[in-house]
Amino acid sequence: MSVFSIDLATLTPGRHRVSLECDAAALGLPPEGWPGPIRGSFDVEKSGEQVTVRGRVMAVAALECVRCLRAIEAGVEAPLDVFAERARPARRLEEQLLERDDFMKFHDGRLLDLSDEARESLLLELPMAPRCREDCQGLCPVCGADWNIGTCSHR
Repeated sequence: MSVFSIDLATLTPGRHRVSLECDAAALGLPPEGWPGPIRGSFDVEKSGEQVTVRGRVMAVAALECVRCLRAIEAGVEAPLDVFAERARPARRLEEQLLERDDFMKFHDGRLLDLSDEARESLLLELPMAPRCREDCQGLCPVCGADWNIGTCSHR
């Protein structure tokens, strides 16, 4: 059982505000790359056997500046939208095909696990070229001096 799950058995039909929190390991992320908790804030609408989840996942990622290689921490906020319906034993093959879609899931009527979707959303929101600051000067390609601190004879 995942700690990043919504307990559907406790929700009445209608709209609810749900907050979730876990550590990086619970989502299968390396703890050294994700210091601090991972939080989710969701609007959950339950209508019969169907559940709609819309919200955001927030965390802090430990990254490295691509220019000067300095360790930095960056806030990551990712949207998360999931539509789920109760699983039916007779339609298992059809459900497996539908779950390949990024937004459709099936639940057992008790829990809706959002771990995979939260992990994927956070990873997709990571910057491709993180920088410690917008005007980072980087390193000297000859001697490796940090040009943010000072200049070297190669500049």
